[in-house]
Amino acid sequence: MVRLTRIYTRGGDKGKTTLVDGKKLPKHHARVAAYGAVDEANATIGLARLHATDAIDTMLGRIQNDLFDVGADLATPHTGRKAKGALRVMPAQTARLEREIDALNAELRPLESFVLPGGTPFAAALHLARTVVRRAERAVAALAAKERINPEALKYLNRLSDHLFVLARHANNQGQSDVLWRPGANR
Repeated sequence: MVRLTRIYTRGGDKGKTTLVDGKKLPKHHARVAAYGAVDEANATIGLARLHATDAIDTMLGRIQNDLFDVGADLATPHTGRKAKGALRVMPAQTARLEREIDALNAELRPLESFVLPGGTPFAAALHLARTVVRRAERAVAALAAKERINPEALKYLNRLSDHLFVLARHANNQGQSDVLWRPGANR
């Protein structure tokens, strides 16, 4: 467990932050941007949970914990002094998302158009979380183009955006309240 006795360190006052291995990076570095985007995604899921109940709330809670794992993974470079034994996202975490997607999607009617973000307040919050996860995924992909990362972290984010999409449809009365795109409807 992590123990924090002091919240501010003044370490970032000059525009730098410290990774898990002690290496200092500028706050605009691609690695910091990637795990910062994951943190933002986590916060949007926290907002969505205000509308969740029971099993779905538990599911989203697990996802939030996984996102902290993703952030820790990204904040620990593969070549640093703490790389050995570092917390890394595992294939089982992505596989769990896939099982949940399949179970939720089995209850939905097939789509006949793209879905616009909206419907119920819970679905709208999940759609917002989905788009923020997609942004985090792009930030992690940009980092992966420059530096070595755990590929499972990127897979997890990719699957998570799918999960949130299906969950948003589920939150829209099993898809009945989905707002569908009508191509060219307003020309």
